[in-house]
Amino acid sequence: MKTRLILTACAAAALLLAGCAQPAATTSGSSLDELFLTRRSVRSYDASKTISEAEVRTIIEAAQQAPTWANTQTTRFYVAISPDKVAAVKDCVGERNAANIAGAPVVLVSTFVKDQSGFGRGVPANEIGNEWGAYDNGLNNAYFILKARDMGFDTLIMGFRESDRLRTLFGIPDTEEVMAVIALGYRAAEPGMPNHKTVDEVAKFF
Repeated sequence: MKTRLILTACAAAALLLAGCAQPAATTSGSSLDELFLTRRSVRSYDASKTISEAEVRTIIEAAQQAPTWANTQTTRFYVAISPDKVAAVKDCVGERNAANIAGAPVVLVSTFVKDQSGFGRGVPANEIGNEWGAYDNGLNNAYFILKARDMGFDTLIMGFRESDRLRTLFGIPDTEEVMAVIALGYRAAEPGMPNHKTVDEVAKFF
């Protein structure tokens, strides 16, 4: 009996230690570094794989943690997940982009609500004005693509898009600025590593 109790206590202690160690592993700096190193702008997607609405919702929830001016949270997403909507969006991003994302099962249009971020009582807080909305939108989209990679997905942010057609397709109001179109899927091939500028090329220390 005593031996059984000792073994049970040891097993419980091992489970407790394993449970305590897990959060540290998922929040380590090396995990974030891995996301930075493996996240790529992917231009070839596996058309045989799909992504669920629940998975897209999880990514958007993570993107909502991005900082915004006065917590205005002005980014909006219009998610094409049905085959007909996906095809319609792909028809709005130009021939080259359409070829690049042909196998992507989900495509999103990212917008931001104007005259909120960077404004106080309807007046721009400084000379940047609505560019703060674009800034916040970029932060949100950065969180989005990193969370997507964390979940095993890949993305391509596209700046070339026919905004008027997208407005009609999704009923996007004039109060929102259409920014990027983001493809979401699984990479069909390993993309190469592009060159990046050094810290000394982009930063000055005083």
